[in-house]
Amino acid sequence: MSNTQIQIFDTTLRDGEQVPGCKLNTPQKIIIAKQLDLLGVDVIEAGFPVSSPGDFKSVEEISKIVKNATVCGLTRSVENDIKVAADALKHAKRPRIHTGIGTSDSHIIHKFKSNKDAIIERAVRAVSYAKSFVEDVEFYAEDAGRTDNEYLARVCEAVIKAGATVLNIPDTTGYCLPHEYGAKIKYLKENVKGIDKAIISCHCHNDLGLATANSIEGIINGARQIECTINGIGERAGNTALEEVVMIMKQHPYLNLDTNINTQMLYGISQLVSESMGIYTQPNKAIVGANAFAHSSGIHQDGVIKNRETYEIIDPKDVGVTESAILLTARSGRAALAYRAKNVGYELTKLELDVVYAEFLNFADTKKEVIDSDIHEIIKTTKIYN
Repeated sequence: MSNTQIQIFDTTLRDGEQVPGCKLNTPQKIIIAKQLDLLGVDVIEAGFPVSSPGDFKSVEEISKIVKNATVCGLTRSVENDIKVAADALKHAKRPRIHTGIGTSDSHIIHKFKSNKDAIIERAVRAVSYAKSFVEDVEFYAEDAGRTDNEYLARVCEAVIKAGATVLNIPDTTGYCLPHEYGAKIKYLKENVKGIDKAIISCHCHNDLGLATANSIEGIINGARQIECTINGIGERAGNTALEEVVMIMKQHPYLNLDTNINTQMLYGISQLVSESMGIYTQPNKAIVGANAFAHSSGIHQDGVIKNRETYEIIDPKDVGVTESAILLTARSGRAALAYRAKNVGYELTKLELDVVYAEFLNFADTKKEVIDSDIHEIIKTTKIYN
């Protein structure tokens, strides 16, 4: 893999599905997996096979149909979990077992009632056992964001020796600030013996709204995989949004980082996931929200009509949106009204526009948005066109 290439690990079908009430059945998962494969993601985390017969079946069926991406199954550091995952992945062209254990003091003391040395032993056993089934083994250090860096480095070094090919450094609770998370990745790059034998992966949660920023800081500091979901869905406040990190790299070429993602599919797959899971995507969601390329302020509309780049840093077509939207509201100006009127067949002179605009403002104050049929009514009221 090129040092400038960032692998995209999509966990929409695993971590994303942990949203309450958003359970997908196997046929729905297969449809989404096919689209993720076409999108160009490098890894599809298809599920947690031991968690239920349905999840096992989904991972198994997805393994059969995915042509390009690595198919991954999640496990705990439990032998039966790992064995079941290996069985579910047996048809995959590129199988990966994703195993791990909590490494923060909170997890070690309260969750496992254990100690640091014992946790390292469990991690090594899990990776070694997974390695007996597949070559590609990813290890997650759960709650790495709150794990002491020196101890985290010890864990990473031990699992690399045991055969881990990817090190997942999750900010499980979304607690880290971007500079803290970036410094953690940098520390591991500089202090883990054998780190060149593994890929460091970012898995950031959005509890404080920092998942995307933390992931970008992670890759700037040496991580080469980002774990994310379509629309940023996931446990609690969600995961890193795939569409956001991909477009950040695309729009900032000086980072010299790239992905294999076909960005023109982003809007379509966003809609597919939203509809399949029954999750409403907020209108102001970056990249794929309904308002991401919509303009209602008169000042903004005038600028966009003259030159799209005055207020848009992304060409809508780059993410699969047909065009920018000029929405007519009471905040809209003459330029926007003239633009929309022309689209429905009226070439207004300056004097005509002045008359129509005065009527438009009266009308717009009574509605949230003025639509095309309203424009006909407004112009008919002015009697400019008989």
